Amino acid sequence: MRCLLLNKPFRVLSRFTDGAGRETLLKYVQERDVYPAGRLDYDSEGLLFLTDDGVLQARLSDPRHQLQKRYWVQVEGKPEAAAMERLRAGVRLNDGPTRPAEVRLIDEPPALWARVPPIRHRARIPTSWLEIGISEGRNRQVRRMTAAIGLPTLRLIRYAIGPWELAGLASGEVRVLDSEQVVSQLRHQRTSAL
Repeated sequence: MRCLLLNKPFRVLSRFTDGAGRETLLKYVQERDVYPAGRLDYDSEGLLFLTDDGVLQARLSDPRHQLQKRYWVQVEGKPEAAAMERLRAGVRLNDGPTRPAEVRLIDEPPALWARVPPIRHRARIPTSWLEIGISEGRNRQVRRMTAAIGLPTLRLIRYAIGPWELAGLASGEVRVLDSEQVVSQLRHQRTSAL
């Protein structure tokens, strides 16, 4: 079993081919026959787990297993307490209510790489950073959740999938994981969730 972590850059597809000429994982991942466990949108950045094991891939991406994914989210505006509580309680989206999210206001994450192209700065509109943890994986879910409370997402970075974090992984960089350690971490994850 092969397992990799990739810090996926902005405007890179979470697959290896694209008929429209957009940048794909092929530029960053040299291993063959590994596939992402879940997706990360073209305009989102951060942690992507890749493996050649179909059972593991399903385990990591299926929301029934409730493996938490954590995000750093730069939003336009300043969140009020009521808006944060709506996220914590679950937000109604057009495809139904979300599960409750873990959310807190944070400072801009330290040692954050520059995004290319950068976020447009507007002097009259403040921005804030949120840390959001969810265990679902709906299409563009975090962006839709922040929009539902009146805080459009400007930048979205997944920094953790279950026990795995970006920690020291530069944008575009790959880290090979020890497969025995992955199995052990998942076993511990299941125990700690009970």
